Amino acid sequence: MPESWSLRPAAQADGVFLGDMVVEAANWRPGAPRPRHEVLSDPDHSRYLSGWVRPGDVGFVALAGAELIGAAWYRTLPRSEPGFGYVGTGVPELIIGVKPMWRSHGVGRGLLRQLCDAARTDGRARICLSVERGNFAQVLYRSEGFAVTRSGIGRDTMVKVLG
Repeated sequence: MPESWSLRPAAQADGVFLGDMVVEAANWRPGAPRPRHEVLSDPDHSRYLSGWVRPGDVGFVALAGAELIGAAWYRTLPRSEPGFGYVGTGVPELIIGVKPMWRSHGVGRGLLRQLCDAARTDGRARICLSVERGNFAQVLYRSEGFAVTRSGIGRDTMVKVLG
């Protein structure tokens, strides 16, 4: 596996790959993964994809050569249709997914940092996410300045203040 990878802005044409990354994120636990169609037909997950790219959507894709290996993006969801990590009007919620063989190679951290920089540049004060308890990604989020602001059933909402 090559160790070099790069990032580029996510485009409308990346919608199918973003769907792949939602499925990866939903199936982070080892064992029996939920089928793609089941994850993507669930409104709890489809809200992160429907209509990609909408005004205010920002994302990045990681590549190793021509292979897409990960993605991170954010959406500002309305109070009437909140995501798992909704914390308030105007606070974008991020979604991140990395192909399993590329985890622990800095791809997720690179995507997360690029996305937070973009949110800061866009004038966002905070960015949020939701993570299931026990997900190894919690360590990454904490190390990048995210803090738990709300604990739910089996998942935590985390927020990073963008300085």
